[in-house]
Amino acid sequence: MNKRLRLSTFQIGSPRKRGEGLRISTTRRPPRGVPKSRRKRYGNFDVWLPALAPTEKLIRRFKHRDWENPSVRKAFFDSYERELLSTAVGRQNVEFVALVAKHIRASIGCYCEDESFCHRSRLFKIIKGFA
Repeated sequence: MNKRLRLSTFQIGSPRKRGEGLRISTTRRPPRGVPKSRRKRYGNFDVWLPALAPTEKLIRRFKHRDWENPSVRKAFFDSYERELLSTAVGRQNVEFVALVAKHIRASIGCYCEDESFCHRSRLFKIIKGFA
């Protein structure tokens, strides 16, 4: 049976929206100063999955580049995808989220305000490819 993927994205700290389901943080670090017991109440996330985040090395490589330039963003997203899918852990986590999203509603999130500049936009496409 081929189930439809029920996946969306969110910004960490934003109010929960109807239909988001399980909120999965895909950041390298959890929010500072928010105890684990209060993450849900503050609208952050239900579970933290840092294996889906870009590495610090990759972020440092692109940190001071012009993010307004579409070719810079493309280079970052392409590097992120290669990095993520180059390890068994990365592929297994992508496959796991895809499988979860076939059974329940799930959302992947990050702190970035503008999703078009955020790794979660590419991660969404990668997960859809595994569905």
